[in-house]
Amino acid sequence: MTTNGQDLSSKVHEAVVEVASVRIISDHDTLKYHLLGPSLTKAGQDTVDQQKVSEVIYNASKGSKYFNNEEHKDKNLTQKIEKILARKRQLERVDLASDLRRADEYIAELELSRDLSQTVVHIDCDAFYAAVEELDRPEFKHVPMAVGKGVLTTCNYHARKFGCRSGMAGFVAMKLCPDLICLPLNFAKYTAKAQEVREILVEYDPRFESASIDEAYLNITQYCEEKHMDPEDAVSQLRNEVAEKTKITISAGIAANAKIAKIASNRNKPNGQFTVANDRATIVAFMRDLPTRKVNGVGRVFERELDAIGVKTCGDLYSQRAYLSKLFGEKAFQFLMQCYLGLGRTKVQPAEDYERKSVGTESTFHDMSDKTELREKLRWIAEELEKDLTRTQFKGRTLVLKVKLHTYEVLTRQVIPPKAVRTADDLYTYSLPMLTKHEKEIPGMKLRLMGLRCTHLVSTKRSGTDFFGMRRPSAADGEPGPVNTTVDDNGEWEVWPEEEFEEAARQERQDEMNELEQLSQEQDTNGSDPLTAEEQLEEANRRHKHGREILPNPDPTYRGPNSSVGFQKPATNHVPPAKEEEPFWPCPICARPQSTNDKDFNDHIDFCLSKQTIKEAATETSSSPPALEKPLLDGRGKENSNSNSNSSGSGSGRGRPKGKRKSEAVGDRGNKRLFFGLQRT
Repeated sequence: MTTNGQDLSSKVHEAVVEVASVRIISDHDTLKYHLLGPSLTKAGQDTVDQQKVSEVIYNASKGSKYFNNEEHKDKNLTQKIEKILARKRQLERVDLASDLRRADEYIAELELSRDLSQTVVHIDCDAFYAAVEELDRPEFKHVPMAVGKGVLTTCNYHARKFGCRSGMAGFVAMKLCPDLICLPLNFAKYTAKAQEVREILVEYDPRFESASIDEAYLNITQYCEEKHMDPEDAVSQLRNEVAEKTKITISAGIAANAKIAKIASNRNKPNGQFTVANDRATIVAFMRDLPTRKVNGVGRVFERELDAIGVKTCGDLYSQRAYLSKLFGEKAFQFLMQCYLGLGRTKVQPAEDYERKSVGTESTFHDMSDKTELREKLRWIAEELEKDLTRTQFKGRTLVLKVKLHTYEVLTRQVIPPKAVRTADDLYTYSLPMLTKHEKEIPGMKLRLMGLRCTHLVSTKRSGTDFFGMRRPSAADGEPGPVNTTVDDNGEWEVWPEEEFEEAARQERQDEMNELEQLSQEQDTNGSDPLTAEEQLEEANRRHKHGREILPNPDPTYRGPNSSVGFQKPATNHVPPAKEEEPFWPCPICARPQSTNDKDFNDHIDFCLSKQTIKEAATETSSSPPALEKPLLDGRGKENSNSNSNSSGSGSGRGRPKGKRKSEAVGDRGNKRLFFGLQRT
């Protein structure tokens, strides 16, 4: 009996070990896939053995702080997916007829909004940074080459055949391709070349929309009508013109909306174009077999969550439509149904026309724990942010402090000062208490990144005044407005939750780049010309800073020195003549600027002398409330566990303040559109 009992116990033990081993292997498989990075779908990767690449990345980074952090995030995601699956099993046991009916009604509503009258084009320069460098060094055209040493920003197509791609640590890329040549970044050169491309784009759509330094959206509907051209011919002409004048090639996607055009531009890279006809059946068929990861806005995390419930392609979404809102939320449901139908925005406008949500700056550095050094760094960041706020002509009602620990954990706090802030003195004064709280809650705190950001912006641009000298409010002032609307200015349905998902995916790529910068500093590079730790930090900070200026679209009516005829070049330091300010008289009572018209001025003085006006003026000048600190929410509208001033570094608070709209509570979404001048991620 004893022997049999021991045998049984041994078998049970072996079974448990086997199950545990399978679980570890499974966890490591998901981790290896995660380590492939956000650029897995880049053109030129189709023939690469991604399993081999993942093994190289896994072994090269194993044991580093970066690896430990990625492993921790992967385990958390695994636990989250287990909860999602448990929730789905519960839902499968209940009647979801009403949810199914509601989903079908929403799909029918979306179909009514389908607009097939527009032609939207997404253009993407081929391996842009590398292509610009190859113009100066033609010998690099036929060998594996990348731009960026600590972290790769772009690889040419020869390097991509080995599995190298943007957003990969340089020392890992060298393991995949020992002959890889890595060049330092030269943002001035790339911005100048991007401007040459922009001067051509404006001929086809003066209101084109920059999405990054090397990509843009155009609506060529009007151009094709005026020139009596087919969209394919117009885009082919555009591509040939860019290649001839700038000596670089671009690829393009042509479709009925921006979402499909973005996907299509990656189909025939490099130097090609792909058209999805403006036909409902063609669009639905195109999306049906499309992997969800190919959609802009579906990152690695969301892809894995969808895959867990059986959604691998956009066509799979239909069978799961009754579950999506309950598993991922209402906005995700709307976004995914639009993906299934192949719907997206048709409105294209310049980047500067979008309302700016925040202005911020951050700096990465070696592990730092000395309180004096941390305060000096905070002061320097405050001074840099003041420069950005002055340039963009904003001040902020909310100030956010972001820090990254040496363990890669990111903590954020925010405070509401008693007034909108812009100066370095104010930025430092109101951010210092937040830093001090972190130091108290985390003894021996070591930081490797620090940043400040202003949100709920108030414009400091001079604007018109009303009859009584009150400045007219604008959207840029952060005045309350509708969270969402179902119609645009022309009365057309133009609301796309895809913007939030695209921004979340963009932030995921940026975070990955930041963390890889730290990984590259931990490892020894094998290149022939490795960067020192200080040079890597400098490269990282230049990458963070690059592109914060919004370059307006070239002006076809401008003619001046140092410019191509008919196009303004912001990079040439051309400053348009300042508009003359309208003359005004200051009111002797309220000191506000008034019209110089005698009658209007006298009428204002009569009104200003009234008791009611004096009473209102006294109310306006009453003392402001003290600064309030509130929790910062993460990109999905959930409370950051480290943002509450009363929480420890490992709190678990969730949700948002009661009575506050989600769109106001959510932290920095950044610009809804990026622009030429931003780094490629």
